[in-house]
Amino acid sequence: MSAPEHIPTIMLVAGEPSGDALGGQLIEGLKLLTQGRLRIVGVGGPEMRAAGLQSLFSLDDTSVMGLREVVPRVPRILARVRQAAAFAAKMQPDITVTIDSPDFTHRVAKAIRRMAPDLKLVSYVAPQVWASRPERAKKMATYFDHVLCLLPFEVPFFADAGLKATFVGHPVVERAPTAGLGATFRAKYGIGADERILVLLPGSRLSEIRFLWPVFRDAIEQTEAKTGALRIVLPTVPTVAARVKALVAEWGHPVLVIEDPQEKFAAFEAADVALAASGTVSTELALSATPMVIGYRLGRLTAMIARRYVRVSYITLINLILNRRAIPEFVQDDCTAENLSAELVQLISNPAARVAQVTASAQAVKALGLGDEKPSVRAARAVLAVMREPRKEKAAHAGAASKKA
Repeated sequence: MSAPEHIPTIMLVAGEPSGDALGGQLIEGLKLLTQGRLRIVGVGGPEMRAAGLQSLFSLDDTSVMGLREVVPRVPRILARVRQAAAFAAKMQPDITVTIDSPDFTHRVAKAIRRMAPDLKLVSYVAPQVWASRPERAKKMATYFDHVLCLLPFEVPFFADAGLKATFVGHPVVERAPTAGLGATFRAKYGIGADERILVLLPGSRLSEIRFLWPVFRDAIEQTEAKTGALRIVLPTVPTVAARVKALVAEWGHPVLVIEDPQEKFAAFEAADVALAASGTVSTELALSATPMVIGYRLGRLTAMIARRYVRVSYITLINLILNRRAIPEFVQDDCTAENLSAELVQLISNPAARVAQVTASAQAVKALGLGDEKPSVRAARAVLAVMREPRKEKAAHAGAASKKA
């Protein structure tokens, strides 16, 4: 009698909505390559759960950013780190993949390495070591076996640090919307073809919204004073939806809040312009050919610390890839209502400015893998390849296992 087929167990750990979205796509890629013969466990949000994950806990505890927001949550975050690591040590998955959110997920990885030194650990979405603190690549090599990079120029940084790395492309390119969604969106919500839509995206974390909401709100009011009324559409995510709705109610301005992730892309296609926090959403807007203005603010102490380490000229991925300011972006003290509004007015009133931005965005998303094999499938293939490699001896990670997270 032949031995029963081994069904691999893959543990995924995300810490915030953007990682949850990537995790959901990765799960679909893994299911495709294994014909569904696998078990997915770990930590994720609604998109990963929809793809088949049973999450250990909600992302509400871990989706925070900024010293003021993180410090009060440290005990709970560390408890979640221990919970996830203990689960991995007990479950003994064939491989564990941490997804983005390095402040949380790397702590989980280090804790797993201490508790179960021989388990395989992969980082999906490399920290931007080329942007700040390049020494992190060498530290990662002590607790990760492999890193999956979204950008081609990231691989050499990790190779030089002794950590195997694979360029898999940016999964955001898989979210390119189907043509025609915009017209359907306008019809559904009774928005006329001659009405201008501004998509408002103040962030997916409560800390981001706290800093960006007042300046984004004022920027819209200043813009409307010059362009006339705009239809404001605000896509949000479950982790911050309640707060967003409360702020909209306080503002008193007509705002259409949508929570369906599929409707978000329809809104992007329908929109004339977007005002957004820096993050993955800027690339999603680029895929939708939506002209945008990007703003970002942190707490003063957090920003002061960040300035000591950040080594890049831009925060928007499109600008980083093109190495020029194709997308207007304003950070910290430059992120004012006046600056944001001036660029919004330009994009609304100047067709040439809109065309130039959309053309530049198309060049950038092609470099991210648009038109090639799906990045999530490439990532899934890389995960399965690492999973099939022989496990390292426990002694190989003895030094790392003795270190505190």
